[in-house]
Amino acid sequence: MASIEMLMPKMGESIIEGTILSWLKKEGDSIDQDESVLEVATDKVDTEVPATHAGVLKKILAKVGDVVAVGAPIAVIETASESDSTPTHSKKEDESAKAELVANAPANTHAIIEAPAPVSEPLSLDGRFYSPLVKSIAKEEGISSVELSKIPGTGKDGRVTKEDMLGYLASRKESTNSPLLKSAPSISETKSQISISASDEIIEMDRMRKMISQRMVDSKRISAHVTSFVEADMTNIVLWREKNKLAYKSKYGEGITFTPFFIEAIAKAIRDFPMINISVDGERIIKKKDINVGMAVAIPSGNLIVPVIRNADQLNLVGISKKVNDLANRARNNKLTADDLAGGTYTVSNVGSFGNVMGTPIIPQPQVAIMAVGAIVKKPAVVETPTGDVIAIRHKMFLSHSYDHRVVDGALGGMFVRRVADYLEEFDLNTSL
Repeated sequence: MASIEMLMPKMGESIIEGTILSWLKKEGDSIDQDESVLEVATDKVDTEVPATHAGVLKKILAKVGDVVAVGAPIAVIETASESDSTPTHSKKEDESAKAELVANAPANTHAIIEAPAPVSEPLSLDGRFYSPLVKSIAKEEGISSVELSKIPGTGKDGRVTKEDMLGYLASRKESTNSPLLKSAPSISETKSQISISASDEIIEMDRMRKMISQRMVDSKRISAHVTSFVEADMTNIVLWREKNKLAYKSKYGEGITFTPFFIEAIAKAIRDFPMINISVDGERIIKKKDINVGMAVAIPSGNLIVPVIRNADQLNLVGISKKVNDLANRARNNKLTADDLAGGTYTVSNVGSFGNVMGTPIIPQPQVAIMAVGAIVKKPAVVETPTGDVIAIRHKMFLSHSYDHRVVDGALGGMFVRRVADYLEEFDLNTSL
């Protein structure tokens, strides 16, 4: 028999820790390799973690609610084969590795660490390394990434240490009048006392709702939101879809919604206006090469999640449709991975699916723009014909384009949404499946 440590896996390029949501197996249970053993939450997605080896779950090292660094042990699996055992280390090496991981782990990580590999710290956009402990303190105290980047570091290569954070927090309390030293308010802070009566129901926010709330507040604080509106004639697309949806389902085994048409038009417009496909890093503009379009999806809990279609401009309508269906289905069944949600450069939200004709969406950071598409509604409209203007019934839809006025001027924001509408209106009725 051999004992194998099961480590917290890396669940995305920017993920450095995860929260244990639940254990799907108990100590003593038999498990197969790749069988789901526990559920883990990151700041991007909740996901199931499979067993790395087959055997018996001998010991659970991390309790529900623990925040565990990537690479730290979370369980011990007892296997039948000695060949599966991990290389042995000296006691001195074990203690050194344990001390290193504990020092860099979040403060509420309670996993028992016996001999893990050192945990690497990702490089932030401002060029400095931040340990999980420093990031945990910043999160608890409501320190934004911009504010964090301005804290002087006394560690190696200018790194911010725990002592730097504690000293900064102490000085911030004494100097609340300085803009640099003021932090963004936490979502738990309230401006006024709320009266609660005996008949009122108190509902605690779940983890995802807290995360969404904080991100929305942060985005409104960071980005100067402006919204432009355009009404698009969707008649050609509505007629084409109605004519071809049965043949499409017969050929590809799944339906086609309006979302692929929106994403195709947005990807084309981004190629025409690449300065929409950017992010802001302090006083620098990062121009993205890839066009990765996120789409907001409502999940059973009522929250929204935004999986990403990568390189959307390189896919045809069928390719986009297949991606849309796959990501939407996995989102509703809680099967998305952290990588499915990472790397978005522009986002579209279909508020029309809820019967809304338009909306003013909030920009997901660090992107600089987002588009909401409203409900498609039949309306009388003036249509130009070779023999003169006529009144006809057309399928109309509002596009709402919210953009960050720090870096996107009204001309660019307005021309971009107009170009998306043009691509939608110019859809060819003779397009083949």
